[in-house]
Amino acid sequence: MAKVLIVAEHAHGKLNPSTAKCVSCAKQMAAGAIDIVVLADAPDAIAAEAAKLDGVSRVRTIANPANAHALAAALAPQIAALAGEYTHVLGPSTTFGKDVMPRIAALLGEGQVSDVMKAHDAHTFDRPIYAGNAIQTVETPKERKVVATVRTASYPAAGAGAATAPVEAASVSAALPGHTRFVELKEGRSDRPDLQSAARVVSGGRAFGSAENFQQLYRLADKLGAAVGASRAAVDAGYAPNELQVGQTGKIVAPELYIAIGISGAIQHLTGIKDAGTIVAINKDGEAPIFEIADIGLVGDWTKVLPELEQAL
Repeated sequence: MAKVLIVAEHAHGKLNPSTAKCVSCAKQMAAGAIDIVVLADAPDAIAAEAAKLDGVSRVRTIANPANAHALAAALAPQIAALAGEYTHVLGPSTTFGKDVMPRIAALLGEGQVSDVMKAHDAHTFDRPIYAGNAIQTVETPKERKVVATVRTASYPAAGAGAATAPVEAASVSAALPGHTRFVELKEGRSDRPDLQSAARVVSGGRAFGSAENFQQLYRLADKLGAAVGASRAAVDAGYAPNELQVGQTGKIVAPELYIAIGISGAIQHLTGIKDAGTIVAINKDGEAPIFEIADIGLVGDWTKVLPELEQAL
């Protein structure tokens, strides 16, 4: 029976929702045990959050000053040293997971299954290929350890359980490389919801024409309590920062409501939103591909529609 170790993603002393989604994936495998490992300089508060997740058997902590910042070069050897007693090692298919999980796989001498969107059992998984145009089913050898990243847009977050899992400090012996060191972190600060975990997302495309016009999207987002996203075309044109890009080469999102304004719907963008609950498209081109997947479509110019929508809200 599978014994799963999940690598916790966290920032600023709080557990990222991506970890709870990895727990849902592990439960889909009918794992016999689901442990979470928290690596930090002071992991106690984060571990306490993880211990409340439904289905978690145990939370293990690795406290080390080298873990104060999420450096994959420092984290991977410690996780690999702990992974020996597990059949599966899971991490989220986020920027963090895509950085650290391949290193763990390499240190363990295993291949990696990326972007798991469904687990048929402990060794058979579905994952998207060809920009999401096809779903590939892969089967891993039962005698090998499975290292995988979980497509968080495909899973709901595990809720709070009836009991709190035990938390224990883990002791690992791993040589940490000295060639990578933390210099500084630059990150955008916003009072709006995080793009990848928001229940509502409002995205704009190249049709906005300028960064100044794109600012009007933020007013709509604030009225809806939504996160703001952008198409690659809008980001490439300089209307929005790179961290707002939604799509195959940006962030994969699965909100309850996704509103696409002035976005034509290139396949790379559609790949990033296909798991959204309700998709609303507003575009002046009635033949735009976005309308093929939209639940609600409105053909119109955003300069006229957006003010009316704001007023109605």
